[in-house]
Amino acid sequence: MYDIIIIGAGPAGLTSALYALRANKKILVFEAKSYGGQILNAHMVENYPAIEAISGYDFATNLYNQVKKLGGEVVFETVLKITEDYKVITSKKEYQAKTIIIATGAENRKLNLENEQEFVGKGVSYCATCDGNLFKDKVVAVNGGGNTALEDALYLANLASKVYLIHRRQEFRGEAKYVKEVSKMANIELVLDSQIKTINGKDKLESIKVTNKDGQENTLKVDGLFIAIGQEPKNELFKNVVDLDEKGYIISNDGVHTKTPYIYAAGDVRQKQLRQLTTAVSDGSIAAVTAIKEMPKEEA
Repeated sequence: MYDIIIIGAGPAGLTSALYALRANKKILVFEAKSYGGQILNAHMVENYPAIEAISGYDFATNLYNQVKKLGGEVVFETVLKITEDYKVITSKKEYQAKTIIIATGAENRKLNLENEQEFVGKGVSYCATCDGNLFKDKVVAVNGGGNTALEDALYLANLASKVYLIHRRQEFRGEAKYVKEVSKMANIELVLDSQIKTINGKDKLESIKVTNKDGQENTLKVDGLFIAIGQEPKNELFKNVVDLDEKGYIISNDGVHTKTPYIYAAGDVRQKQLRQLTTAVSDGSIAAVTAIKEMPKEEA
């Protein structure tokens, strides 16, 4: 029996673990892939209070080691289901908990083109700060219209010889300051009202075919394609114990509570206004403290 089982070892989940361990609770953290979540891929974090600059990898590793040093147990297994009686079923076995914190984050949204996955690592990437250096003095494209796409284009413009910024609408959804900065960069070319239809190449990416709103096609020769069209959660396996909104995020209108007592949501996985590192660790601490406070009492 665990006091708290935490699903997800990103910033929210590991912060929950940290707070629970310091309260002397027996915890277990599940992670399907690698600790750290999306922040692991951030080239540099410069907006975290009191830390002027730190790489995403270092931040995640420091937090992971902090949890391990306190005796935290992190198990790399894929969670398949949460039952109504607070069992967590994984690909290997089942575990019993008093309380559960869901902190599985969100994943990068795909274009869902026929051979998109085939070219991942061969020219297609979802992280400009991770892979941008591979395309120094080369031609790349960024697909998206939000802050991430605009920031990626600006970052890559300092590395690549040319950056195509492709967006399906005429206007960007990102902040005006980023739009203004993009417009000033001589090596960024806007390709608006357009969508990528095919990704082409043999052993690696060689070109992309783009179609505009009038149906006109254009083939762009590129060495790299960075897809930045947002994120999506993977919460379908939890829908028996939580409510989901139309985008698949866990509904937790009053903070970290879900519809099921003793089951909480923290970080990017839940419905919220801002998905940032600061809000993830905030959710993680609140979820842990709330779980500890509301934890069912031991029967005499």
